[in-house]
Amino acid sequence: MQTATIITIGDELLIGQVVDTNSAYMAVRLNEQGVSVKEILSVHDEREAIVSALERAISQSEIVLLTGGLGPTKDDITKHVLCEFFSTYLVENKQVEAHVRDLYKNRPEVLNRLTATQWQVPAAAQIIENKIGSAPIMLFRREGTTIVSMPGVPEEMRCAMDTLIAEEYLADTASKAFILHRTLRVAGIPESALAILIEQWETNLPKNLHLAYLPQYRTIRLRLSGTGNELDSLTHQLDTEFQTLQSLVSEYVVAQTGEPLEVVLGSYLKAHNMTVASAESCTGGKVASLLNKHAGSSAFYKGSVVAYSNEVKEQVLGVCKTDLEQYGAVSEQVVGQMAKGVIKVLQTDCAIATSGIAGPDGGTKEKPVGTVWIAVAKKTADSVGSLTADAEGISVYTECLHLRGDREAITDNASAIAILRLLQWLEK
Repeated sequence: MQTATIITIGDELLIGQVVDTNSAYMAVRLNEQGVSVKEILSVHDEREAIVSALERAISQSEIVLLTGGLGPTKDDITKHVLCEFFSTYLVENKQVEAHVRDLYKNRPEVLNRLTATQWQVPAAAQIIENKIGSAPIMLFRREGTTIVSMPGVPEEMRCAMDTLIAEEYLADTASKAFILHRTLRVAGIPESALAILIEQWETNLPKNLHLAYLPQYRTIRLRLSGTGNELDSLTHQLDTEFQTLQSLVSEYVVAQTGEPLEVVLGSYLKAHNMTVASAESCTGGKVASLLNKHAGSSAFYKGSVVAYSNEVKEQVLGVCKTDLEQYGAVSEQVVGQMAKGVIKVLQTDCAIATSGIAGPDGGTKEKPVGTVWIAVAKKTADSVGSLTADAEGISVYTECLHLRGDREAITDNASAIAILRLLQWLEK
Protein backbone atom coordinates (compact mmCIF):
# COMPACT_ATOMS: atom_id res chain seq x y z
CA MET A 1 0.00 0.00 0.00
CA GLN A 2 1.26 3.46 -0.88
CA THR A 3 1.77 5.94 1.93
CA ALA A 4 1.67 9.72 1.85
CA THR A 5 2.96 12.58 3.97
CA ILE A 6 1.19 15.93 3.94
CA ILE A 7 3.11 19.16 4.61
CA THR A 8 1.22 22.41 5.18
CA ILE A 9 3.35 25.54 5.15
CA GLY A 10 2.52 28.83 6.84
CA ASP A 11 3.13 30.69 10.07
CA GLU A 12 -0.60 31.45 10.19
CA LEU A 13 -1.29 27.75 10.80
CA LEU A 14 1.09 27.55 13.74
CA ILE A 15 -0.21 30.60 15.58
CA GLY A 16 -3.83 29.54 15.20
CA GLN A 17 -4.77 32.40 12.90
CA VAL A 18 -5.93 29.97 10.20
CA VAL A 19 -7.39 26.51 10.76
CA ASP A 20 -5.82 23.83 8.58
CA THR A 21 -8.71 22.36 6.61
CA ASN A 22 -6.50 21.44 3.66
CA SER A 23 -4.98 18.39 5.34
CA ALA A 24 -8.39 16.89 6.04
CA TYR A 25 -9.47 17.24 2.42
CA MET A 26 -6.22 15.78 1.08
CA ALA A 27 -6.38 12.88 3.52
CA VAL A 28 -9.93 12.00 2.47
CA ARG A 29 -9.08 12.09 -1.23
CA LEU A 30 -5.92 10.03 -0.75
CA ASN A 31 -7.86 7.51 1.32
CA GLU A 32 -10.33 7.11 -1.49
CA GLN A 33 -7.43 6.16 -3.74
CA GLY A 34 -6.15 3.51 -1.35
CA VAL A 35 -3.28 5.69 -0.11
CA SER A 36 -2.62 5.70 3.63
CA VAL A 37 -1.55 9.03 5.19
CA LYS A 38 1.45 8.34 7.38
CA GLU A 39 1.95 11.82 8.81
CA ILE A 40 0.72 15.42 8.59
CA LEU A 41 3.29 18.16 9.24
CA SER A 42 2.68 21.90 9.64
CA VAL A 43 5.79 24.06 9.40
CA HIS A 44 6.90 27.70 9.43
CA ASP A 45 7.59 29.75 6.32
CA GLU A 46 11.30 29.07 6.88
CA ARG A 47 13.84 27.36 4.63
CA GLU A 48 15.17 25.03 7.34
CA ALA A 49 11.68 23.96 8.44
CA ILE A 50 10.54 23.19 4.89
CA VAL A 51 13.72 21.31 3.98
CA SER A 52 13.58 19.24 7.18
CA ALA A 53 9.94 18.34 6.55
CA LEU A 54 10.68 17.38 2.93
CA GLU A 55 13.59 15.13 3.92
CA ARG A 56 11.48 13.40 6.55
CA ALA A 57 8.52 12.97 4.19
CA ILE A 58 10.54 11.59 1.27
CA SER A 59 12.25 9.08 3.55
CA GLN A 60 8.96 7.51 4.59
CA SER A 61 6.38 8.00 1.83
CA GLU A 62 5.80 7.41 -1.86
CA ILE A 63 3.67 10.57 -2.13
CA VAL A 64 4.44 13.95 -0.57
CA LEU A 65 1.92 16.77 -0.83
CA LEU A 66 2.78 20.36 0.10
CA THR A 67 0.44 23.33 0.33
CA GLY A 68 1.17 26.99 0.94
CA GLY A 69 3.87 29.55 0.34
CA LEU A 70 3.32 29.98 -3.41
CA GLY A 71 2.13 33.57 -3.48
CA PRO A 72 3.99 36.49 -5.10
CA THR A 73 5.12 38.20 -1.86
CA LYS A 74 8.40 37.92 0.04
CA ASP A 75 7.00 35.68 2.77
CA ASP A 76 6.11 33.01 0.19
CA ILE A 77 9.35 31.07 -0.17
CA THR A 78 8.23 27.54 -1.05
CA LYS A 79 9.12 27.80 -4.74
CA HIS A 80 12.65 29.03 -3.98
CA VAL A 81 13.22 26.32 -1.36
CA LEU A 82 12.07 23.66 -3.84
CA CYS A 83 14.54 24.97 -6.42
CA GLU A 84 17.36 24.61 -3.91
CA PHE A 85 16.15 21.22 -2.68
CA PHE A 86 15.94 19.75 -6.19
CA SER A 87 19.09 21.53 -7.46
CA THR A 88 17.26 23.47 -10.13
CA TYR A 89 16.48 27.08 -11.07
CA LEU A 90 13.53 29.28 -12.04
CA VAL A 91 12.49 29.71 -15.66
CA GLU A 92 9.62 31.60 -17.23
CA ASN A 93 6.77 29.38 -18.36
CA LYS A 94 4.75 30.77 -21.28
CA GLN A 95 1.72 28.57 -20.57
CA VAL A 96 1.51 29.76 -16.98
CA GLU A 97 1.97 33.36 -18.11
CA ALA A 98 -0.88 33.05 -20.60
CA HIS A 99 -3.10 31.52 -17.94
CA VAL A 100 -2.34 34.27 -15.39
CA ARG A 101 -2.88 37.04 -17.93
CA ASP A 102 -6.21 35.52 -18.94
CA LEU A 103 -7.18 35.07 -15.28
CA TYR A 104 -6.71 38.78 -14.59
CA LYS A 105 -7.69 40.22 -17.96
CA ASN A 106 -10.49 42.20 -16.34
CA ARG A 107 -8.28 43.32 -13.45
CA PRO A 108 -5.24 44.94 -15.08
CA GLU A 109 -4.15 46.48 -11.78
CA VAL A 110 -3.26 42.98 -10.55
CA LEU A 111 -0.80 42.37 -13.40
CA ASN A 112 2.29 43.95 -11.84
CA ARG A 113 5.92 42.90 -11.40
CA LEU A 114 5.12 40.71 -8.37
CA THR A 115 2.32 38.88 -10.15
CA ALA A 116 4.76 38.24 -12.99
CA THR A 117 6.80 36.05 -10.62
CA GLN A 118 3.94 33.53 -10.68
CA TRP A 119 4.99 32.31 -14.12
CA GLN A 120 8.56 31.73 -12.96
CA VAL A 121 8.70 28.02 -12.13
CA PRO A 122 11.40 25.43 -11.26
CA ALA A 123 12.95 24.04 -14.45
CA ALA A 124 12.91 20.49 -13.04
CA ALA A 125 9.20 20.55 -12.21
CA GLN A 126 6.33 19.18 -14.24
CA ILE A 127 3.83 22.02 -14.35
CA ILE A 128 0.11 21.33 -13.92
CA GLU A 129 -2.38 24.12 -14.51
CA ASN A 130 -4.07 25.71 -11.52
CA LYS A 131 -7.50 26.09 -13.08
CA ILE A 132 -8.82 28.73 -10.69
CA GLY A 133 -5.71 30.52 -9.39
CA SER A 134 -2.41 32.04 -10.45
CA ALA A 135 0.08 29.80 -8.62
CA PRO A 136 0.82 26.68 -10.73
CA ILE A 137 0.88 23.16 -9.36
CA MET A 138 4.45 21.80 -9.42
CA LEU A 139 5.27 18.08 -9.50
CA PHE A 140 8.71 16.54 -8.86
CA ARG A 141 9.84 12.91 -8.75
CA ARG A 142 12.77 11.56 -6.76
CA GLU A 143 13.73 7.91 -6.29
CA GLY A 144 10.20 6.56 -6.52
CA THR A 145 8.59 9.40 -4.59
CA THR A 146 6.17 11.89 -6.13
CA ILE A 147 6.32 15.36 -4.59
CA VAL A 148 3.58 17.88 -5.42
CA SER A 149 3.45 21.52 -4.35
CA MET A 150 0.00 23.11 -4.41
CA PRO A 151 -1.47 26.50 -3.43
CA GLY A 152 -2.61 26.89 0.15
CA VAL A 153 -5.84 28.73 -0.70
CA PRO A 154 -8.43 26.04 0.19
CA GLU A 155 -10.56 26.27 -2.97
CA GLU A 156 -7.43 26.21 -5.16
CA MET A 157 -6.00 23.27 -3.22
CA ARG A 158 -9.23 21.29 -3.59
CA CYS A 159 -9.30 21.95 -7.34
CA ALA A 160 -5.62 20.98 -7.59
CA MET A 161 -6.16 17.79 -5.62
CA ASP A 162 -9.12 16.79 -7.76
CA THR A 163 -7.06 17.42 -10.91
CA LEU A 164 -4.16 15.31 -9.63
CA ILE A 165 -6.48 12.39 -8.96
CA ALA A 166 -8.66 12.73 -12.07
CA GLU A 167 -5.63 12.88 -14.36
CA GLU A 168 -3.86 10.11 -12.42
CA TYR A 169 -0.71 12.01 -11.53
CA LEU A 170 -0.65 10.12 -8.23
CA ALA A 171 -1.63 6.72 -9.62
CA ASP A 172 0.52 3.65 -9.10
CA THR A 173 -1.38 0.58 -10.27
CA ALA A 174 1.45 -1.74 -9.23
CA SER A 175 0.78 -0.98 -5.57
CA LYS A 176 -2.97 -0.42 -5.75
CA ALA A 177 -4.77 -1.12 -2.50
CA PHE A 178 -8.18 -0.29 -1.09
CA ILE A 179 -9.19 1.42 2.14
CA LEU A 180 -12.90 1.22 2.95
CA HIS A 181 -14.95 2.59 5.83
CA ARG A 182 -18.39 2.02 7.31
CA THR A 183 -19.71 4.40 9.97
CA LEU A 184 -22.51 4.09 12.49
CA ARG A 185 -23.73 6.79 14.91
CA VAL A 186 -25.12 5.80 18.30
CA ALA A 187 -26.46 7.75 21.29
CA GLY A 188 -27.72 7.06 24.79
CA ILE A 189 -24.81 4.92 25.98
CA PRO A 190 -21.44 5.98 27.49
CA GLU A 191 -18.35 5.25 25.43
CA SER A 192 -16.95 2.87 28.07
CA ALA A 193 -20.22 0.95 28.31
CA LEU A 194 -20.36 0.73 24.53
CA ALA A 195 -16.84 -0.71 24.43
CA ILE A 196 -17.82 -3.37 26.96
CA LEU A 197 -20.97 -4.22 25.00
CA ILE A 198 -19.04 -4.98 21.80
CA GLU A 199 -15.76 -6.09 23.39
CA GLN A 200 -15.85 -9.72 22.29
CA TRP A 201 -16.79 -8.85 18.71
CA GLU A 202 -14.09 -6.17 18.51
CA THR A 203 -11.43 -8.53 19.92
CA ASN A 204 -12.22 -11.11 17.24
CA LEU A 205 -12.02 -8.70 14.29
CA PRO A 206 -9.69 -9.78 11.47
CA LYS A 207 -6.31 -8.05 11.55
CA ASN A 208 -7.07 -5.95 8.47
CA LEU A 209 -10.15 -4.39 10.13
CA HIS A 210 -10.08 -1.71 12.80
CA LEU A 211 -12.77 0.02 14.87
CA ALA A 212 -12.49 3.65 15.96
CA TYR A 213 -14.64 5.41 18.58
CA LEU A 214 -15.37 9.06 17.72
CA PRO A 215 -17.45 10.85 20.42
CA GLN A 216 -19.23 14.03 19.30
CA TYR A 217 -22.17 15.99 20.70
CA ARG A 218 -23.44 13.21 22.99
CA THR A 219 -23.24 10.71 20.18
CA ILE A 220 -20.50 8.25 19.26
CA ARG A 221 -19.52 7.51 15.70
CA LEU A 222 -18.25 3.97 15.27
CA ARG A 223 -16.02 3.81 12.20
CA LEU A 224 -15.11 0.36 10.96
CA SER A 225 -12.16 0.54 8.54
CA GLY A 226 -10.64 -2.15 6.39
CA THR A 227 -7.67 -2.50 4.05
CA GLY A 228 -7.08 -5.02 1.30
CA ASN A 229 -5.89 -5.61 -2.25
CA GLU A 230 -9.11 -7.15 -3.60
CA LEU A 231 -12.10 -4.81 -3.60
CA ASP A 232 -14.97 -7.32 -3.76
CA SER A 233 -13.53 -9.50 -1.03
CA LEU A 234 -12.82 -6.52 1.24
CA THR A 235 -16.29 -5.08 0.66
CA HIS A 236 -17.97 -8.39 1.59
CA GLN A 237 -15.80 -8.79 4.67
CA LEU A 238 -16.43 -5.24 5.86
CA ASP A 239 -20.18 -5.39 5.22
CA THR A 240 -20.50 -8.68 7.10
CA GLU A 241 -18.76 -7.36 10.20
CA PHE A 242 -20.63 -4.06 9.99
CA GLN A 243 -23.97 -5.88 10.00
CA THR A 244 -22.90 -7.74 13.12
CA LEU A 245 -21.93 -4.46 14.77
CA GLN A 246 -25.31 -2.95 13.87
CA SER A 247 -27.14 -5.83 15.47
CA LEU A 248 -25.10 -5.54 18.67
CA VAL A 249 -25.84 -1.84 19.15
CA SER A 250 -29.26 -1.66 17.45
CA GLU A 251 -30.90 -0.24 20.60
CA TYR A 252 -28.70 2.87 20.42
CA VAL A 253 -28.42 3.52 16.69
CA VAL A 254 -29.22 7.07 15.60
CA ALA A 255 -27.96 6.85 12.03
CA GLN A 256 -26.41 4.16 9.85
CA THR A 257 -24.03 6.69 8.36
CA GLY A 258 -21.26 9.03 9.44
CA GLU A 259 -22.96 12.08 7.95
CA PRO A 260 -23.56 15.11 10.21
CA LEU A 261 -26.70 15.02 12.34
CA GLU A 262 -28.34 17.83 10.39
CA VAL A 263 -27.90 15.86 7.15
CA VAL A 264 -29.49 12.78 8.68
CA LEU A 265 -32.37 14.87 10.02
CA GLY A 266 -32.80 16.54 6.64
CA SER A 267 -32.94 13.17 4.89
CA TYR A 268 -35.62 11.98 7.30
CA LEU A 269 -37.70 15.14 6.86
CA LYS A 270 -37.48 14.98 3.07
CA ALA A 271 -38.39 11.30 3.02
CA HIS A 272 -41.49 12.01 5.14
CA ASN A 273 -42.41 15.26 3.38
CA MET A 274 -42.03 17.29 6.58
CA THR A 275 -40.80 20.82 7.27
CA VAL A 276 -38.89 22.28 10.20
CA ALA A 277 -38.09 25.69 11.69
CA SER A 278 -36.06 26.90 14.67
CA ALA A 279 -36.62 29.45 17.45
CA GLU A 280 -33.32 30.40 19.03
CA SER A 281 -32.15 32.53 21.88
CA CYS A 282 -28.70 31.56 23.22
CA THR A 283 -27.64 29.75 20.04
CA GLY A 284 -28.24 32.90 18.00
CA GLY A 285 -29.01 31.16 14.72
CA LYS A 286 -26.57 28.24 14.89
CA VAL A 287 -29.36 25.69 14.58
CA ALA A 288 -30.60 27.54 11.51
CA SER A 289 -27.08 27.64 10.08
CA LEU A 290 -26.76 23.88 10.45
CA LEU A 291 -30.18 23.16 8.99
CA ASN A 292 -29.55 25.18 5.82
CA LYS A 293 -25.85 24.40 5.50
CA HIS A 294 -26.19 21.63 2.93
CA ALA A 295 -27.63 21.59 -0.57
CA GLY A 296 -31.27 20.60 -0.79
CA SER A 297 -32.27 22.08 2.58
CA SER A 298 -35.01 24.18 0.98
CA ALA A 299 -37.04 21.00 0.68
CA PHE A 300 -37.51 20.78 4.45
CA TYR A 301 -36.22 23.95 6.15
CA LYS A 302 -38.53 27.00 6.25
CA GLY A 303 -36.72 29.49 8.44
CA SER A 304 -35.82 30.68 11.90
CA VAL A 305 -36.71 33.27 14.51
CA VAL A 306 -33.71 34.41 16.55
CA ALA A 307 -35.60 35.59 19.62
CA TYR A 308 -32.75 36.89 21.75
CA SER A 309 -34.78 39.50 23.61
CA ASN A 310 -37.89 38.84 25.68
CA GLU A 311 -39.79 41.29 23.49
CA VAL A 312 -39.22 39.13 20.41
CA LYS A 313 -40.16 36.00 22.36
CA GLU A 314 -43.44 37.66 23.32
CA GLN A 315 -44.34 39.63 20.22
CA VAL A 316 -43.22 37.20 17.51
CA LEU A 317 -43.42 33.77 19.12
CA GLY A 318 -46.30 34.41 21.49
CA VAL A 319 -44.48 33.48 24.69
CA CYS A 320 -46.55 34.41 27.75
CA LYS A 321 -45.22 37.53 29.49
CA THR A 322 -46.25 36.18 32.89
CA ASP A 323 -44.23 32.99 32.33
CA LEU A 324 -41.20 35.05 31.31
CA GLU A 325 -41.45 37.07 34.51
CA GLN A 326 -42.16 34.09 36.75
CA TYR A 327 -39.81 31.45 35.33
CA GLY A 328 -37.29 33.49 33.34
CA ALA A 329 -36.27 33.18 29.68
CA VAL A 330 -34.12 30.14 30.47
CA SER A 331 -36.88 27.79 31.51
CA GLU A 332 -38.88 24.79 30.43
CA GLN A 333 -42.05 26.83 30.16
CA VAL A 334 -40.56 29.47 27.87
CA VAL A 335 -38.58 27.20 25.54
CA GLY A 336 -41.61 24.98 25.03
CA GLN A 337 -43.70 28.00 24.02
CA MET A 338 -40.93 29.15 21.68
CA ALA A 339 -41.00 25.81 19.86
CA LYS A 340 -44.79 25.85 19.53
CA GLY A 341 -44.76 29.50 18.55
CA VAL A 342 -42.38 29.09 15.63
CA ILE A 343 -44.46 26.18 14.29
CA LYS A 344 -47.46 28.48 14.23
CA VAL A 345 -45.62 31.50 12.82
CA LEU A 346 -43.79 29.65 10.04
CA GLN A 347 -46.39 26.91 9.51
CA THR A 348 -44.06 23.93 9.80
CA ASP A 349 -44.56 20.33 10.88
CA CYS A 350 -41.90 20.42 13.59
CA ALA A 351 -39.49 22.78 15.31
CA ILE A 352 -36.44 23.17 17.52
CA ALA A 353 -36.05 25.83 20.23
CA THR A 354 -33.17 26.85 22.51
CA SER A 355 -32.79 29.24 25.44
CA GLY A 356 -29.83 29.28 27.78
CA ILE A 357 -26.87 30.98 29.41
CA ALA A 358 -23.84 30.66 27.17
CA GLY A 359 -21.57 32.89 29.26
CA PRO A 360 -19.06 33.92 30.17
CA ASP A 361 -21.36 36.11 32.28
CA GLY A 362 -25.00 35.91 33.24
CA GLY A 363 -24.98 32.74 35.32
CA THR A 364 -26.52 32.39 38.77
CA LYS A 365 -26.40 29.75 41.49
CA GLU A 366 -29.72 28.37 40.28
CA LYS A 367 -28.88 28.70 36.59
CA PRO A 368 -25.10 28.62 36.10
CA VAL A 369 -23.35 29.29 32.80
CA GLY A 370 -23.94 26.30 30.55
CA THR A 371 -27.59 25.86 31.53
CA VAL A 372 -29.56 25.46 28.31
CA TRP A 373 -33.17 24.46 27.85
CA ILE A 374 -34.01 22.88 24.51
CA ALA A 375 -37.37 21.92 23.08
CA VAL A 376 -38.52 19.98 20.05
CA ALA A 377 -42.11 20.18 18.90
CA LYS A 378 -44.28 18.49 16.33
CA LYS A 379 -47.80 18.79 15.04
CA THR A 380 -49.62 15.66 16.14
CA ALA A 381 -53.07 14.64 17.21
CA ASP A 382 -51.85 12.28 19.93
CA SER A 383 -49.39 12.18 22.78
CA VAL A 384 -46.10 10.49 21.98
CA GLY A 385 -44.46 8.71 24.92
CA SER A 386 -43.85 11.29 27.65
CA LEU A 387 -44.80 14.09 25.26
CA THR A 388 -48.08 15.88 25.68
CA ALA A 389 -50.16 17.37 22.91
CA ASP A 390 -51.89 20.69 23.59
CA ALA A 391 -55.29 21.76 22.38
CA GLU A 392 -53.76 22.88 19.09
CA GLY A 393 -52.34 19.42 18.44
CA ILE A 394 -48.68 20.25 19.04
CA SER A 395 -46.56 17.88 21.12
CA VAL A 396 -43.46 19.21 22.87
CA TYR A 397 -40.45 17.55 24.42
CA THR A 398 -38.18 19.64 26.66
CA GLU A 399 -34.81 18.94 28.23
CA CYS A 400 -32.39 20.89 30.42
CA LEU A 401 -28.73 20.60 29.42
CA HIS A 402 -25.78 21.41 31.66
CA LEU A 403 -22.94 22.08 29.25
CA ARG A 404 -19.28 22.91 29.80
CA GLY A 405 -16.74 24.96 27.89
CA ASP A 406 -16.60 28.46 26.51
CA ARG A 407 -19.44 30.32 24.82
CA GLU A 408 -18.78 28.78 21.42
CA ALA A 409 -18.57 25.24 22.80
CA ILE A 410 -21.82 25.66 24.72
CA THR A 411 -23.77 27.00 21.75
CA ASP A 412 -22.26 24.45 19.35
CA ASN A 413 -23.18 21.58 21.66
CA ALA A 414 -26.65 22.91 22.40
CA SER A 415 -27.42 23.28 18.69
CA ALA A 416 -26.22 19.79 17.81
CA ILE A 417 -27.96 18.12 20.76
CA ALA A 418 -31.23 19.86 19.92
CA ILE A 419 -31.03 18.53 16.36
CA LEU A 420 -30.21 15.08 17.75
CA ARG A 421 -33.25 15.12 20.04
CA LEU A 422 -35.61 15.99 17.20
CA LEU A 423 -34.11 13.23 15.08
CA GLN A 424 -34.42 10.67 17.88
CA TRP A 425 -38.02 11.65 18.55
CA LEU A 426 -39.05 11.49 14.91
CA GLU A 427 -37.34 8.14 14.35
CA LYS A 428 -39.09 6.60 17.33
